[in-house]
Amino acid sequence: MDPKKMIATVRAAGRHVLLEDEAKSLLSHMGLPVNLCALAAGEEEAVAAAETLGYPVAVKVRSPDVIHKSDAGGVWLNLGHAEAVRRAYREMAGRWGPVAVTVQPMAAPGVEVIAGVARDPQFGPVAMFGLGGIFTEVLRDVAFRMIPLEPKDARAMITQIRGYRLLAGYRGRRGVDLTALEEILLGLSELVEKIPEVREVDLNPVIAYPDGALIVDARITVA
Repeated sequence: MDPKKMIATVRAAGRHVLLEDEAKSLLSHMGLPVNLCALAAGEEEAVAAAETLGYPVAVKVRSPDVIHKSDAGGVWLNLGHAEAVRRAYREMAGRWGPVAVTVQPMAAPGVEVIAGVARDPQFGPVAMFGLGGIFTEVLRDVAFRMIPLEPKDARAMITQIRGYRLLAGYRGRRGVDLTALEEILLGLSELVEKIPEVREVDLNPVIAYPDGALIVDARITVA
């Protein structure tokens, strides 16, 4: 769907937060690498989607009323067979009634980072980058730059965080694809420039690999 039409649909529904599949569709439209996200309206569709995508999968509740899915018990990870998918769906349906879900392939492990955009009342849109996973809360190791970003800005954001050594490689471990991370930051900058209705973006986690990176979860807020 065209991004402007998607945002208009979200507004017409009285929402200001895109559902995960909507957010990923918008990011994919901008050329950013997102984890596949199949929609399922019921148990059998969820199993069929998992069979198509290949196990293991993650199943997440899809509802505008469940914002913090993990905290609410709406995220089931590493489901390795059809019965596990059925069990996850039934658990969620028992909690919220018949619900739609998203089914996604589990991403391979890598280095988790976060990226996003916030709007400062004085400076306007600001890009953010930092280490993800447990480091997000414990170290708060993040860098900020005003948008629009140039390539040198994106690289500086990555290299200035204290945990840069984890990205560059250490003790014989390969570094991650820094260019892929730069492209995600530049893509976020382009997104908010082209679609000013986008107020905030939270990509957490983004998994960085020696070759490429993958946006696993995404949250987008519109004006």
